[in-house]
Amino acid sequence: MAKVLTKRKENYSQWYNDLVIKADLAENSAVRGCMVIKPYGFSIWEKMQAALDKMFKETGHSNAYFPLFIPKSFFSREASHVEGFAKECAVVTHYRLKNDPNGKGIIVDEDAKLEEELIVRPTSETIIWNTYKGWIQSYRDLPILCNQWANVVRWEMRTRLFLRTTEFLWQEGHTAHATKNEALEETIKMLNVYSEFAEKWMALPVIKGTKTESERFAGAIDTYSIEALMQDGKALQSGTSHFLGQNFAKAFDVKFANKEGKLDYVWASSWGVSTRLMGALIMAHSDDNGLVLPPKLAPFQVVIVPIYKNAEQLKKISEAVDAIIHKLKAKGISVKYDDRDTQKPGWKFAEYELKGVPVRLALGARDLENNTIELARRDTLEKNTYPQKNIESRIETLLDDIQNNIYNKAFKFREENTYKVDTYEEFKEIINNKGGFVLAHWDGTTETEQKIKAETKATIRCILLDNEKEEGKCIYSGKPSKQRVLFAKAY
Repeated sequence: MAKVLTKRKENYSQWYNDLVIKADLAENSAVRGCMVIKPYGFSIWEKMQAALDKMFKETGHSNAYFPLFIPKSFFSREASHVEGFAKECAVVTHYRLKNDPNGKGIIVDEDAKLEEELIVRPTSETIIWNTYKGWIQSYRDLPILCNQWANVVRWEMRTRLFLRTTEFLWQEGHTAHATKNEALEETIKMLNVYSEFAEKWMALPVIKGTKTESERFAGAIDTYSIEALMQDGKALQSGTSHFLGQNFAKAFDVKFANKEGKLDYVWASSWGVSTRLMGALIMAHSDDNGLVLPPKLAPFQVVIVPIYKNAEQLKKISEAVDAIIHKLKAKGISVKYDDRDTQKPGWKFAEYELKGVPVRLALGARDLENNTIELARRDTLEKNTYPQKNIESRIETLLDDIQNNIYNKAFKFREENTYKVDTYEEFKEIINNKGGFVLAHWDGTTETEQKIKAETKATIRCILLDNEKEEGKCIYSGKPSKQRVLFAKAY
């Protein structure tokens, strides 16, 4: 078939772009920097969304929705927040268009200028905390555990489908608490939810840690993240959870009467993942033949392709396939039967390999005679023939095996591409020539962090949560260090 991908070793970036387009995941839109997520790509996102939404609700959260537009004055209330997002904001200034009296088409009606300009949300802390002020009077109103599924706009000059676009889809949780400890516990709890989702659903091993001061979310006291390693040796931040302290409560004067009857500011957290996870899924697992999807997130887990010469053969094959489909669905396995007569079986095989369908079954006239069926697994490209009897049980076990195999392969890759270094020369050698995660000592200063970034393009991805204390010397300054931190080049 014509949909040949660039090889990863030849040009990893082009391979990624090719795969997103040719596997029908997404495409660039007429709006610069924005994407159209196509049905096949969106069905993967829906699976992610459904799994995460269930996990959020199981931890006590409820979904809500807040406005897309945020009054400009709200942003100025939290200084570090506005500073962090000012360069990315899209601003609505007018509310009406009109015909140009000089016949030059449609123009902005200058008589329809907004009294206060509106920001198209880059994130919703400000509008939500202005709303929470009306919801919270006493400790009895707490905690508030809200999440919203929404779109946001962060103006980007250099875009790449799923990884960095001007508009993207995400969820953002915003919680309010009576005490610092409750807000901190919430922050860590949601980090662990993200970690569990990444590892059990996406088959993506991640490292949990805290961000350095320069990498924190604008307006947060602490930012926690999960970091994943892609096949080109670059890191991808795959989820963040922020301890906001009382910063936004103070900015919007959100106070409550505690159990002692005294007024205090509310404590807060916020947390989110986005369609960037689609990029992580593609880059962590896929190969030169196309997508490799974990069964838990595949739009359909099994595809069945009939091989026939005439309508009579197709009818008999379809009767056998119907029975197999019924048994698969009874086990909760999603399946597609592709009996189109517009494409040949070989074309279909290549198409579903490109799209990463975990299991492919093929059934022909000879299989009917022998009561057999051909089974191909996408992760290893192995192909074997099995009896039709109990094929549904074999597939049920196989799907679990594929899910685990994809995770183990990614975990092994990360382990083989994680290095400990003690000198700056060794650090530069690995970062520039090998990539991967590098554990190295750092003196804890922003100055050193920025110099390393300027010279190597590597950033501190996180300070590991389960980090072992280890006396050493900073690789750059030679100053004392009590622990290693995780460096990498990143998306």
